[in-house]
Amino acid sequence: FVVVQKGDTLSAISLRVYGNANQYNKIFEANKPLLKDVNKIYPGQTLRIPE
Repeated sequence: FVVVQKGDTLSAISLRVYGNANQYNKIFEANKPLLKDVNKIYPGQTLRIPE
């Protein structure tokens, strides 16, 4: 799990966790229906990070 920080994007989180910014869609898919738009994440949200 990752808690979204101010200024984070799914790409930035993906880069931190996987070492590849292009894996952001894995995080997006794992967090539906919490996330409805890949560009709308908010500080304080807890996102599940799939392996």
